[in-house]
Amino acid sequence: MAVTEPVVANERDVADAELARRLDRTWRQPKGFWGWFSNTHHTAIGLRFMVTAFVFFLLGGILAAMIRMQLIRPENSLMGPDLYNQVFTMHGATMIFLFAVPMMFQGFGVYVVPLMCGARNIAFPRLNAFSYYIYVGGALCLWGGLLTNTGPDVGWFAYVPLSGPQYSPGHRTDIWAQMITFTEVSALGVAVCIATTILRHRAPGMTLNRMPILLWEKLVLSFMVIFAMPSVMVASSLLLLDRLVGTHFFNHSEGGDVLLYQHLFWFFGHPEVYIIFLPGAAIISTLVPAFTRRRILGHTPIVLSVVATGFIGFGVWVHHMFATGLPQLSESFFTAASLMIVIPTAVQFFFWVATMWNGRIWLRLPMLWCFGFFFVFLIGGLSGVMLASVPLDTQVHDTYFIVAHFHYVLIGGALFPMFAGIYFWFPKMVGRMADETLGKWHFWLFFIGFNMTFFTMHFLGLRGMTRRVYTYLPEMHWGPLSALATAGVVFMTAGILVFLVNILRSMRMGKIAGDNPWGDFSLEWATSSPPPSYNFVHIPMVNGRNPLWDGPIDQPLIVGLRDDIRETLVTHSLDTEPQHKDEDPGPSIWPFLTALTVSAAFIGSIFTPWAVPIGAPPVVVTLIGWLWPRGHSPAPLPGRESWQH
Repeated sequence: MAVTEPVVANERDVADAELARRLDRTWRQPKGFWGWFSNTHHTAIGLRFMVTAFVFFLLGGILAAMIRMQLIRPENSLMGPDLYNQVFTMHGATMIFLFAVPMMFQGFGVYVVPLMCGARNIAFPRLNAFSYYIYVGGALCLWGGLLTNTGPDVGWFAYVPLSGPQYSPGHRTDIWAQMITFTEVSALGVAVCIATTILRHRAPGMTLNRMPILLWEKLVLSFMVIFAMPSVMVASSLLLLDRLVGTHFFNHSEGGDVLLYQHLFWFFGHPEVYIIFLPGAAIISTLVPAFTRRRILGHTPIVLSVVATGFIGFGVWVHHMFATGLPQLSESFFTAASLMIVIPTAVQFFFWVATMWNGRIWLRLPMLWCFGFFFVFLIGGLSGVMLASVPLDTQVHDTYFIVAHFHYVLIGGALFPMFAGIYFWFPKMVGRMADETLGKWHFWLFFIGFNMTFFTMHFLGLRGMTRRVYTYLPEMHWGPLSALATAGVVFMTAGILVFLVNILRSMRMGKIAGDNPWGDFSLEWATSSPPPSYNFVHIPMVNGRNPLWDGPIDQPLIVGLRDDIRETLVTHSLDTEPQHKDEDPGPSIWPFLTALTVSAAFIGSIFTPWAVPIGAPPVVVTLIGWLWPRGHSPAPLPGRESWQH
């Protein structure tokens, strides 16, 4: 029998292995109970955002099933009007504030963006961890209200005067208003972290014209969040002041303005649609070239379309208010803007199709969900063009036609890309492949059930079935279509159960994925799957828009970052020339403690305004602990005083 000579690793491999050991020791994530609360690494926090948001997606789905069971037949007595209003409100608030944005913007963004930038961690990691804990605090506040029969019952939008002190006594609406503050503070914190990471922590060579489309979309989204979220925070805070302090911002009888609330709310609400949709579009722009084995066509036009969507999205909010009696000349401007914003979205669609046209399509699970997205979101977009017309919008306003439209837009624009992204990055997160057969069952059950439920609602709306009613008379003849819509929920539920079985089974028994199972081009696949605590042994160099397809085999190395402390490289925003080094602050329990004190002050203010001055000192103490300097870093080891490449 022949004896094979052992393979001797070259000097560079030995040096890299030793460097990896030192980096692992320096960047190791804390373990144990308290370690879980002190971990600030972006991969851990990103996964927590995704898992937590998906749990609330399941809870919101249960509420949706309860709504459909109540409406399955006329004069159903499964729920009374009070419980139905709570369930209806909680479903919308959960899906919008606790699932869609935390999953699509915060979860995927926190996990993927630093890897795609070639960075070792996200910028401001403690702020990022704080954002997660404050999000959980808001979610527990909202759901605690429902479980104690004090859940909000004024719709996820909480229009005044219904939500004002005269018509909604008690604290149900106050819980909704403070939940808004919790979740929007969380989104703002993550937006600052993601924008700074993209602008200052990109790998050398990743100039603006080489940035992946996903990074461009996350950058635009971060600025949209920064400009949109304060508007709804102002609206909910003024509403809370009207209810608790006795101000009259929105009380019409005291000189307030009820339409001011709608303007503030929808100035956030319509950009929110694109804050939910653009992350899905970013996933599609990433997956289409990966599964057609072809560089995406129209990189620059797609980026310009994303930027245009970010700008125009702030000029469309009044099309949610066409039925409020605004001047017709004003409505005409917003009709034009509603039609105009279709153009940049259509540009992205056409370039996705053009990329696939002559590509070699590899029809794996992520690409299957991409095709589902094309079909579903296109229907939602077409009905959106119809609703830009004031006369048509006035006729179908507050009917189930609107419910069908925004579910096609939001589920088509968020949920289908979300499942595509989960199946695509699942190997990166856990190192194993999801089961293709179970994944196809998941897709077809969910796709059929979704269209059965929500396409039917178009016809219910055109037959006059109004939204937000808990029952209806047999003479309306809505029963058969409502039963069909409810039957679709059974298919969707079965699909979600198959998905959960697939994920849980694949985490333990799935096929080993390897570092880059899809043969993709972006930097997150340049490291192992799952990534180590330090992400990259060497900060990568980028030579094109598709680094793993364009770069040579032997890339130049960035050296000089210390491995005995958590050092990160800071580059120029435009040309990514290395500028200086920064020290990652490392694990800390203080973001969690700060979130606890802030949550206590927010929740206490639901019951008394004195909770704000009383709760301020503990917040200040925890912030001091958060920001207190921990002494100087150890002296650099010989030969590691500066970076070079």
